[in-house]
Amino acid sequence: MNKVLKLAYEREMLTAHTLYLQGDFITCFKSLERAHILGQQSALRHTKSHWWMLKVGIKLADTKEVSAQILRVFAAIIFSRLWVPKGNTGGANVSAFKPMPIPNDLKVFFNE
Repeated sequence: MNKVLKLAYEREMLTAHTLYLQGDFITCFKSLERAHILGQQSALRHTKSHWWMLKVGIKLADTKEVSAQILRVFAAIIFSRLWVPKGNTGGANVSAFKPMPIPNDLKVFFNE
């Protein structure tokens, strides 16, 4: 993971953490989706984004999200180095296998 991409990921995670502490779980989750896109090529960062999505799912009492994130935490640990669907936002509302377009403002952080 290049330095600029890592910093962008950390910025999104900091935003998500701040929103979590403020109790704004919906907006927090949106930042976590962005962090997921930025961090999914690193096993640690990918797993961390799913862990925080799980925490938000618990706060929202969203059983679908909680169930999906429990599975995705373990999948991120195992599969992050093998293959990830680029651009995937990581929430239960999308297939874990579906590549998605990377938002334009995030494309600049990828060397492609």
